[in-house]
Amino acid sequence: MAKIERSEIDQKYKWHLEDIFPSDEAWEDLYFKVDEFIPSLSKYDGRLTEDDIIYECLEKENNTSNNIAKLYYYAKMKLDEDVRKSVYQGMVSKTEMLMVKFSSFVSYITPQLSRLSLDKLKSLEASVKFEDYSVYFRTLIRDKEIILSDKEEKLLSEVGMFSGNSQDVFHMFDDADIKFRPVKDEEGHKVEMTQGLYGVLMSNPSQKVRKDAWESMFTSYKDMINTLSQNYVGNVKKDWFYAKIRGFSSSLDYAMYAEDVPPTCYKKLLEAVGSNTKPLHEYIAFRKKVLNLKTLNMYDLYVPIVNGGDIKLSYEEAVKLVKNALSVNGKEYLSILDKAFNEGWVDVFENNGKRTGAYSWGGVVCHPFVLLNYNESTHEIFTIAHELGHALHTYFSSEKQPSQKADYEIFVAEIASTCNEVLLLKHLLKTAEGETRKYLLSYYLDMFRTTIFRQTMFSEFEEYSHSLIEKGEPVSADILSDKYLELNKKYYGKAVKHNEMIKYEWARIPHFYNSFYVYKYATGMIAAVSIANNILEKGEKYFASYKKFLSAGGSLPPLDILRLAGVDLEKDEPYETAMKEFRETLDELKKLY
Repeated sequence: MAKIERSEIDQKYKWHLEDIFPSDEAWEDLYFKVDEFIPSLSKYDGRLTEDDIIYECLEKENNTSNNIAKLYYYAKMKLDEDVRKSVYQGMVSKTEMLMVKFSSFVSYITPQLSRLSLDKLKSLEASVKFEDYSVYFRTLIRDKEIILSDKEEKLLSEVGMFSGNSQDVFHMFDDADIKFRPVKDEEGHKVEMTQGLYGVLMSNPSQKVRKDAWESMFTSYKDMINTLSQNYVGNVKKDWFYAKIRGFSSSLDYAMYAEDVPPTCYKKLLEAVGSNTKPLHEYIAFRKKVLNLKTLNMYDLYVPIVNGGDIKLSYEEAVKLVKNALSVNGKEYLSILDKAFNEGWVDVFENNGKRTGAYSWGGVVCHPFVLLNYNESTHEIFTIAHELGHALHTYFSSEKQPSQKADYEIFVAEIASTCNEVLLLKHLLKTAEGETRKYLLSYYLDMFRTTIFRQTMFSEFEEYSHSLIEKGEPVSADILSDKYLELNKKYYGKAVKHNEMIKYEWARIPHFYNSFYVYKYATGMIAAVSIANNILEKGEKYFASYKKFLSAGGSLPPLDILRLAGVDLEKDEPYETAMKEFRETLDELKKLY
């Protein structure tokens, strides 16, 4: 199961980045053109009073921004193919420097426009000429009080040169430099441990194999815990710096404000899920009973409670299954899926140096791309459905909206992807019986456990770590690790042994470097459960509403976009629906035993 070189993988399993640029040389050509053009944007400085000048400036800024995005997509995805390649490390670095240069040269635009009268800004927002920029002006009106002086905004844009260093350091460590000791499979053969293999081994029926993989993984992070903690604290301090500069009382408030989502949504999630951990405790105790383990360890939580129930399919078979499950979304949806799978949108298999995990990226300047590291397991099949949910959300939004409105906020980003997972699960459950049905019900419960409960636990950890910095309290590896262990006990209960090494798990969560992101996985699944049920119950008539959600991009505030699909996360109903579905699924599984 060792990784292979990228050159050994068939071209049909690789994404076609030539859809962005036909060659590295073409990338260089555009890079130099953009680099030379950027200084000309300064000619509008001090002239942003007349409509024609404002429009011309915004158009050139937007076009330049799109070109830089195109440069970055290509360079970063080429690097993700093999993070060891210095040529693409250099291209990414050059593009990041170009972003900083661009930000510096256009930093005057927002402050100067913000100083226009409120009436003027409202007239621009309502103008047909500026229709593509209506969201920009709406945001400008909203941000009028937190925009700083030209000099201060320029300084903040320059800070961008190094403010993301903590995230960069973590990914270089996690993707390229981390070393794991070899582990033994169930036959006693020594195998190379990788990030991708870890997920497979944690589902292995042998507790000895699971323990070996667990210890190999977590020892590597424990050995670096002081360095990793200081790196993470640097990221938290960066968040607090930006929040304070803008006049916010907490990093969370600023993060939520930036997405135009009330902080009460974050609090509502922590309250709704944090007060409903009892059913999760019952499920953990049930797993211990079914697995017939004297001691249930943290490394036993990912093994299926039904022997042989894992669905192992080739990539082609997995794609066919996903397409069948998502056929309820209609012919148009399926036709776009076909394009994605057949026209080089997806990079399928793991190779030496390839970035770990999975993601969907792109849109506006090109069709979306999907990175996978496919192994034959149920989880990986669901990952395909998940990432293609992202990709089609991006596709619909980019097709319907102008580039200025096509990007959607992260708050709604996990909904379409998780909805696809729920639809896949329920598609399988329609015909599943006996042991297969037991397996799928337990898999669905684990989706709730990992996507709602676990991500909410992560969210509590983030709120805590940021609050320490905001209060000026000391932060160390021990303080962070002890808090994580405390939260682990709160969410998982007494039926499981909270192995000492679990306290270091926080140090391997990459999303912690994109602060206050993970809670959106939880709210995303909570919304997705309601949407999937509506699709299955109401059919095409409801999908028309859901497509409005998929096509809205960032044209409305996130909660309003979600309301297009008939879901309101300011009300109790979606949370109650999700918690009810978890309890009912657990009750059915118990009855089958």
